[in-house]
Amino acid sequence: MARKQYRLPLLDILLLGTIGISALAWFIHRKKRSALPPPPPKNSQSDTKAAAQIDDESNFVKMMKDQGRRVIFFYGSQTGTAEDYASRLAKQCSQTYGVECLTADIEEYDLSYLDIVPEHCLVVFVMATYGEGEPTDNAVDFWEVITQEIPQFSESTDGDKPLTNLKYVAFGLGNKTYEHYNSVIRTVDKRLLELGAQRVGERGEGDDDGSMEEDFLGWQEDMWPAFCDALGIDKDDVHTGSRQPVYSVKELLDFNQDKIFFGELSETLKAEARAIYDSKRPYNASITSRDLFKGGDRHCLHVEIDVTGSGLHYDTGDHVAIWPTNNEFEVERLAKMIGITEKLDTVIRVQALDKAASKQFPFPVPATYRAILRHYLDICSTISRSTLTSFIEFAPTEEAKEKLRTLATDKDTYRVEIGDVTRNLGEVLEMVTEDGAIFESVPFDLIVESISRLQPRYYSISSSSKEDPHKISVTAVTLQYDASGRTVYGVNTNYLWRIHEALNGLEPSNAIPTYNIHGPRNSLYQDNSKVAKVPVHVRHSQFKLPRNSEIPIIMIGPGTGVAPFRGFVRERVLSKKQGKNVGPTILFFGCRSAHQDFLYEDEWPELFEALGDKSRIITAFSRDTDKKVYVQHRLMEHAEEMWQLLSQGAYVYVCGDAKVMARDVNQTFIRFAETLGGLDEDKAHDYVKNLRSIGRYQEDVWS
Repeated sequence: MARKQYRLPLLDILLLGTIGISALAWFIHRKKRSALPPPPPKNSQSDTKAAAQIDDESNFVKMMKDQGRRVIFFYGSQTGTAEDYASRLAKQCSQTYGVECLTADIEEYDLSYLDIVPEHCLVVFVMATYGEGEPTDNAVDFWEVITQEIPQFSESTDGDKPLTNLKYVAFGLGNKTYEHYNSVIRTVDKRLLELGAQRVGERGEGDDDGSMEEDFLGWQEDMWPAFCDALGIDKDDVHTGSRQPVYSVKELLDFNQDKIFFGELSETLKAEARAIYDSKRPYNASITSRDLFKGGDRHCLHVEIDVTGSGLHYDTGDHVAIWPTNNEFEVERLAKMIGITEKLDTVIRVQALDKAASKQFPFPVPATYRAILRHYLDICSTISRSTLTSFIEFAPTEEAKEKLRTLATDKDTYRVEIGDVTRNLGEVLEMVTEDGAIFESVPFDLIVESISRLQPRYYSISSSSKEDPHKISVTAVTLQYDASGRTVYGVNTNYLWRIHEALNGLEPSNAIPTYNIHGPRNSLYQDNSKVAKVPVHVRHSQFKLPRNSEIPIIMIGPGTGVAPFRGFVRERVLSKKQGKNVGPTILFFGCRSAHQDFLYEDEWPELFEALGDKSRIITAFSRDTDKKVYVQHRLMEHAEEMWQLLSQGAYVYVCGDAKVMARDVNQTFIRFAETLGGLDEDKAHDYVKNLRSIGRYQEDVWS
């Protein structure tokens, strides 16, 4: 019996897809609206009564009134940068302009109270765009409120303009190599204006592919004068006195050893409490690993993460977060440069000086200096130009002061010597001093204030949840690159390599820094058992196979971009073994050489044999031929076949480099539409855009 073919005319597919998506969106919208609690009872329009409407910790308007704050800085952050920017803006707001304010995680407050923000107050949104135009994890609730056709606010008495009282400032963080550059802040801005709010100044947008920091600093030049005008502040009457600390740091002599944090990422559970593992409480999962590369100096780890019994759930195509540890060389370098080497194991408590701050502790405390530098602060990240200004007064010599001042004020010098070569704070302090001089007068609270919290690293999951829901696999190349005469090391991948060495009894490499793989209280690795663990949590994505396994799929994933497609292929094979019809499954994979970095070379033959002759892997080995050949070239060579699959409703998936590969692949599909579909340039672009809008062209890319 011939295998059933899944075929529909292209126009019918597009029409049915659009109708289906619209119907689904309508259903979800109705469901969300019906699930929302009814708005609070209407009250007087006065600021006092409105703010006192509900005694609720999530009512940020009431909190602002009670604490005498005129400005609130909300952040939607995935990697910590938006949070850092919001904190820096808040510090300038209070210390330079004398305006009482607070910084707030947007998921901790109910944004339906935007309609009762007093007119003499201001709301600032610092919002990052994640993935394919999606809000960050902590901004999902706000996103659902603001993107509803008719958002429900606490009073909403003014028809279709419920936010006429609201004044706001907006800055977004994005990356121009992505299709949906800064779409979150653009959407938020558009919706707020439509709902009657008044934006103060121009919307700011930072580009991580260029210079996010310079975009942020440049936007502030016009934002602060507009800010002053909106709040009735004399912009010439600014405070330029000495630095005002944000945190207090107290060294403890009397403490309970059992309550000290040595790098634990979450608070100790109360007795009989059940742990729920997520981004706020990662799970210490057992791992195994193997190197996928064959010889050479480069390594690619396949890591198996066991989440049995954790309650963590993933779907094929999701991401897993692994929480890293800083290497010992950088811990010791920074400790030396700020004069705390001899007291790294001293226990301290770090706490916000503002007793009403929403985040009283920047990380679990009490902790040691060593734990803070090793586990809690991102000490390997590039130090920002504006942050360097704070260290000038603590420089040990006049020469060091001048060097720091130049780096902090000269954009080009900063770019060449720090930004483009990824120099961290410890390196910069070392670079501007001579003869062993150190910054021993730097207060540690400035270190905490200047360096962001160490964040997890996210990886596309390379396993199928249907094949094994308790095992999550990761495919990660150890990152090392030369910059300005020294080597820069990826924080997490080299940490994983050190764990791999220990697990597999390898001779430790002299080419990478050492890490404390044992973890706090030896909770992550014990020499006698040879069991290694890493803290993890799962982040769900929209990068998903079509529900109907008969639909053809085209996957393009060079290098570690093949990771999610290993999961996709294995899941399609499982469906086939379960008796389901599976459509053509085509994978375009590229790497340098078939003899060195052909990832999962041993798995593909059996997998594609199981899928049948209409499924296969098409390879591009860029250094095995006289002329370099990449996946986009192979894609073009198979243009007619790929266009035919598209006409049968195929889904396209792209994973890997956003800057070059993903753009070239996108352009290749546009060329298909022109040369094989007979469309002009504009309609060809619209064709691919439509594939994206109906979910038939999906990307999981990074820059």
